Amino acid sequence: MPEVLFLGFLIGLRHALEADHVAAVASLASAERSTARIVAHGVVWGIGHTTTLLVVGGIVVLLGVAMPERLANWLELAVGVMLMGLGVWVLVRLARDRIHFHAHRHADGVLHLHAHSHADENAPHDTARHDHDHPPGLPWRSFLVGVMHGIAGSAALLLLTATTVSSAPLGLLYIALFGVGSVAGMALLSVVIAVPLHYSAGLLSRGRHALQAVIGGATVALGAAMTYQFGGVILGS
Repeated sequence: MPEVLFLGFLIGLRHALEADHVAAVASLASAERSTARIVAHGVVWGIGHTTTLLVVGGIVVLLGVAMPERLANWLELAVGVMLMGLGVWVLVRLARDRIHFHAHRHADGVLHLHAHSHADENAPHDTARHDHDHPPGLPWRSFLVGVMHGIAGSAALLLLTATTVSSAPLGLLYIALFGVGSVAGMALLSVVIAVPLHYSAGLLSRGRHALQAVIGGATVALGAAMTYQFGGVILGS
């Protein structure tokens, strides 16, 4: 039985690498330059994803009911719409914010590179004025997106759980380890995502913008494909 539970962790690890998850977290983190902040998006996404799996999975496992297939298809359709929204958000932000990059030194002597926006400014650009606050707190948008992914993915996970373990307590433990694996997998993936985002910050603004545009466009395309696929399934059923 320990082997089965460890398998749940490994499957969760792989689950984090699914295309819609990668696209969502890449879009959410596309404006970040700090590796720590990018990884934070992935970890918080994983926490939201796991929280939903435990809540929905716990209720279903304890009550011994199944999620209707039609509902599962509607949830996947909602994920597709959400991805299109995230991709459009990235592209709109690029067009609106007129982002470019500056290296500057704070009063404490720390030198770093940061993005600077002049959206809605009409005055000439003052390159010496770069006072700004570093964003505190957790990326709650990533948590909510993770929750949505968890809801949509719970149907497939519950089917897998039912065919793997035979008791409710083991089922809950299996789901928990699956969730831990998904958090770990997304954290590792976020490190990979952070590499091009971090190093592109050292390029000209056009290079950074091009990378973000690719992320936004790919996310819109994947969301549209999912919407088309599951919309067709729902209309045909």
